[in-house]
Amino acid sequence: MRKIAIVGAGQAGLQLGLGLLDKGYEVSLYTNRTAEQVKNGKVMSSQCMFHTALQTERDLGLNQWEEQCPSVEGISITLVQPDKKEKVFSWSARLQRYAQSVDQRVKMPVWMEEFERRGGRLVIQDIGLPELEQLADQYELVLLAAGKGEIVNQFKRNDQHSPFQQPQRALALTYVKGMKPMSPYSRVAFNLIPGVGEYFCFPALTTSGPCEIMVFEGIPNGPMDCWQDVKTPDQHLAKSLEILEKYLPWEAERCRQVELTDDGGCIAGRFTPTVRHPVLTLASGKKVFGMADALVVNDPITGQGSNNAAKCSKVYYEAILSHGDQIFDETWMTQTFEHYWDYAQDVVNWTNSMLRPPEPQMVEALVAASQNQSIASHIVNNFDDPRGFSPWWFDSTASEQFLMQFKLNCVA
Repeated sequence: MRKIAIVGAGQAGLQLGLGLLDKGYEVSLYTNRTAEQVKNGKVMSSQCMFHTALQTERDLGLNQWEEQCPSVEGISITLVQPDKKEKVFSWSARLQRYAQSVDQRVKMPVWMEEFERRGGRLVIQDIGLPELEQLADQYELVLLAAGKGEIVNQFKRNDQHSPFQQPQRALALTYVKGMKPMSPYSRVAFNLIPGVGEYFCFPALTTSGPCEIMVFEGIPNGPMDCWQDVKTPDQHLAKSLEILEKYLPWEAERCRQVELTDDGGCIAGRFTPTVRHPVLTLASGKKVFGMADALVVNDPITGQGSNNAAKCSKVYYEAILSHGDQIFDETWMTQTFEHYWDYAQDVVNWTNSMLRPPEPQMVEALVAASQNQSIASHIVNNFDDPRGFSPWWFDSTASEQFLMQFKLNCVA
């Protein structure tokens, strides 16, 4: 029985650990919070997961909330003229398969309990470099799946794939109940506000039942970078509603009766999108293999965080199984990460493009989608697999050819 240690009890670490237990591996999971602390803590993310990522959970029997979690059936895109509080354009399209968002305070405690039930060893402990050395002595493979903390920064930054030196958005989440639902179908309501930032919201499941998650992405030093003086949950909700009243009256109208789901249902902060090299060499010479957010951390503007974690977990899971009883050396680690990077690089490029001022072909594509439902549907369903944005999203010639295909289909 092969012995594997995973540091981090989030989407990637728990999903991988649970999958490996079912295949007979001896797995220990290290995390610094108990299930009860996670359940009673603050929200951690917005975690809207699309079909392909959800399927990785179904394949492992981890979709315990699928029946009770509200479905996200589509996505709408609205470009706002902020000085007039008006829509330049607005369009929506259905997803081919629904998305869902389960609060990590609901999911992770249950998965932690399930991990122990399936025979895993769950250890509540802070992990630093000395502890990693100990784990590397005890286990055949040590994986770091924790996306936060000083230990992550021990993995060397990949400057080639990390164009930003500082956070690109001031971020805030607000979990609410009582919001007027979208019609005729539920959706991610995405609003782009030039010079200000972005706001989107969507249905989810939290500790108290169905809710809506409000996500604010403020351009640094702009008018939506405004959370520094917010000290209480009530102030956080008031600031959220103030932003909507100022820039998005149609969204404010949906929120006349909202209240926070709970005092832990709000958070604000910022981080720098970063890609790191996959292998950490300890002082002893032993290797630690990073995964998911430990190596590829994206801004949440495109909603890919939990999707990436689930897909990375699947890649690593299959690579471990196919490796049999061979040594988990640095070559294997690098090749496994490169397999994941074949997918993740397109997610990174697309997400980073959304953080910069848009290039002309990007705006043209969004305008074209407001006039052609097939283009709108293509863009919306690429959220499930962002590789579909390449190359046309980034290249004007490819974009022109891409849009022409839809126009010709309409004529035909």
